[in-house]
Amino acid sequence: MRAAVLAATITELTESGYAALTVEGVAQRAGVHKTTIYRNWKDPDALVADALAGHFATDIPIPDTGAVDSDLRALARSLVATMTTQAGRALLTTVLSDAVRLPRLAEAKHALFDDRFRRAEPVVTRAIERGELPADIDPAELLKTLAAPIYFRLVFTGEPVDEATVDRAVHVALAAAHAGVLSAV
Repeated sequence: MRAAVLAATITELTESGYAALTVEGVAQRAGVHKTTIYRNWKDPDALVADALAGHFATDIPIPDTGAVDSDLRALARSLVATMTTQAGRALLTTVLSDAVRLPRLAEAKHALFDDRFRRAEPVVTRAIERGELPADIDPAELLKTLAAPIYFRLVFTGEPVDEATVDRAVHVALAAAHAGVLSAV
């Protein structure tokens, strides 16, 4: 039941957006009664936060190719693959809406991105240990720099996100790291 409700919530977010999401719509799509949802989630905001956090809390593959360049490419490809799914589009739509001002959803968004950066940090740590990146690099800043061009296309311009986009994002992130502008200090 829980999985069905959370999947239905993601689908509703994708198809209708946060503002149009209703417990009744989620219940109908999930094949449960709305009281079942209210017994498990205190309100629609808690349901949405749980659906988004649960969907994206799965482990992301952490590449270990032996080279920072190919590791970052693999991370960027994984980001593109995730954010172009139905659930990825739902996440983007929700975090760009007024819903993000709701404390529970804002907390879920921050926790989600913090978790992603924490899980990907070993890529940067290994690159430092191999001497491929400066020792004072801030892993989160490098990962944000990698993701920024991808999110820009996904969110603002709507341009395709392809291999060339991934390659440019990696190039920019590595250039910034080697220029010393992503240091932890």
